[in-house]
Amino acid sequence: MKLAVFVALIGASAPSVALGQARRTPPVAPQTAPAPDRKAQAYDQFLRAHQLQEEDVEGAIAAYRRAMVLDPTASTIPADLADLFLQEGRANEALQAAEQALRLSPTNRDAHRVLGTVYATLASAPTPAQGQPRQPRTAQRDNLNKAVEHLEQAIEPPMASADANLRAMLSRLYMATSAYDKAIPVLTDLVKQEPGWQDGPTLLAEAYSAAGRAADGITWLEESAPDNPQLYGTLADFYGRNRRFSDAAMAYEQALKVSPRSVDYRKGLAEMLLNTGDRTDAVRARDVLREAVTMRGTDERALYLLSEAERVTGDSQAAEFAARRLVSQNARNPQGFAALAEALEDQRHYQQVVDALAPAVGTFRTGNNSAFALRLLLPHLGFAYQELGQFDKAISTFEDARKVSPTDQAFLGYLIQAHIGAKNFGAAAELAHAARANAPEDLRLARLESMALRRAGKVDQGLAILEAFARRADSEANAHIALAQAYADANRGAQAIRTLQQAQAKFPEATGISFELGTVLDKQKKFSESEAVFRQLIAREPQNAPALNYLGYMLAERGERLGESVEFIKRALAIEPDNGSYLDSIGWAYFKDGKLQLALENLQKAAEQLHGNSVIQDHYGEVLFRLGRFDDAIGAWTRALAGDGDAIDRGGIDRKIRSARQKLPKR
Repeated sequence: MKLAVFVALIGASAPSVALGQARRTPPVAPQTAPAPDRKAQAYDQFLRAHQLQEEDVEGAIAAYRRAMVLDPTASTIPADLADLFLQEGRANEALQAAEQALRLSPTNRDAHRVLGTVYATLASAPTPAQGQPRQPRTAQRDNLNKAVEHLEQAIEPPMASADANLRAMLSRLYMATSAYDKAIPVLTDLVKQEPGWQDGPTLLAEAYSAAGRAADGITWLEESAPDNPQLYGTLADFYGRNRRFSDAAMAYEQALKVSPRSVDYRKGLAEMLLNTGDRTDAVRARDVLREAVTMRGTDERALYLLSEAERVTGDSQAAEFAARRLVSQNARNPQGFAALAEALEDQRHYQQVVDALAPAVGTFRTGNNSAFALRLLLPHLGFAYQELGQFDKAISTFEDARKVSPTDQAFLGYLIQAHIGAKNFGAAAELAHAARANAPEDLRLARLESMALRRAGKVDQGLAILEAFARRADSEANAHIALAQAYADANRGAQAIRTLQQAQAKFPEATGISFELGTVLDKQKKFSESEAVFRQLIAREPQNAPALNYLGYMLAERGERLGESVEFIKRALAIEPDNGSYLDSIGWAYFKDGKLQLALENLQKAAEQLHGNSVIQDHYGEVLFRLGRFDDAIGAWTRALAGDGDAIDRGGIDRKIRSARQKLPKR
């Protein structure tokens, strides 16, 4: 094993020359000898060793040893012998010879260099074979510290003029021992002096980051990148770590100008663009990822990001295709199943989510990385069961998720919601109350406990929870919205309106308050006031899909200005084309306008997506009845009675079912 191999074990790539060439100085005459004749003989053996070591290593070693006997006071001889042992990979003999040199001359730089290199190699020994003992951490730390100590003494001041290979090795050792403030100046000089050293900029960026000097690292990269465009990729990564996503995207664009065929830069660019939250950026990300997948069709990260980009830009089917491609390529990658679940959820294809995830979850339970996969997939599976009205399975799934990650409050919230959906209000309230003892400022848990109590008939007790929460969190708009929603749910519309109007005065920029105020005014039959609120909100936010849909549906429900109603809902669907609630809204508007085929087309899609939504099933039953499909209408209305029961007249639906049965042919 040669010296370069020793150094490679600690990952030190050479900035300019091979590390094995770091010391190839002409032979230096040994120091004082006891007698001129023995000194001359020692020097002769010393020169002979240098001549032999390229072709006859053992002969060279023997010559060095003879020289040491002839002149036992010369530290140069054992130092050079240690260097030869190091080049030959004979670490223990290198250590012995170098230590002997230091006993003779404690400042011998060559001996320190050899010792530093050997200790660095020992600290970075490769993972032992199975059954072999692993190096103790204390021994590894000791070796690292010894390596640093000796290399620091091997480098002659000023450090910036010392051998680049030694400084590269020392900078890595500084990183390994968390001496980042020492690493930064060494790396800064090295990167300037050795522009061909590819690892240098990355190491320097990591040193700045680890030292808590992110701003300094970014400043250095910004100043250096124009002269060294290869640094743009590192700058982009550094921006991304600091959540400067737009800046990171621009830096990746510059990096792609230098390396136009780089798939990795395309993935980095797309990820940053998706993180900005801007739709135009998402479209750019989608296009970049399509290029990346064309260039490297098996890249799993590119396929995962492409599925996300397709979904964010509104093409859920394309997102599904990319996700299925990833799953078929590697069924052991849980991210492929997560991407597929998200694409199917956007299309409200919840049974397909179950069909894909239930067997996958069973497979991942037995895998080595099961916890990560289960944390990722179980929530999607539980939501799908819940949307399908299979609440017992949803509860069981969320309980499994909690076992995998018992401290995750989100999983507990999902479990409580599933119990509420199953009408297990007592269990839901108990779970929420116990959880709030550890997280009293968690608004979501407060809302869930309040809802469970109200649904259990303890209305005042449930409202009291959110009233107290709103008093404590008076500066949080969402706390007031939650209280108003609870008042509305408890048929206390006047209190809900008053709460929202007061909150609107306190938080004039919070559009969520305006939306809730519009809905409450509608439910209180204050239609003109509600319409005015929604029109103002849409004027402020033209892409607010929920507001567009609500106003359109409100007009349809009243049978007013149906053409305008359809246009509002179309605008919402342009933003979320697969939203089942919006499909129901436009279908209902068409139904009110007498356009039965258009109504059927949209209401059928909505009903297939949202099986448990009683209002949607009721609407679907209406259009089926009007078209003379009485059996199908009875089925839809039966599903409405078995669904969530929200905002339906059960007696009225019973009467409609009886009416439909009377129209069936006699059997």
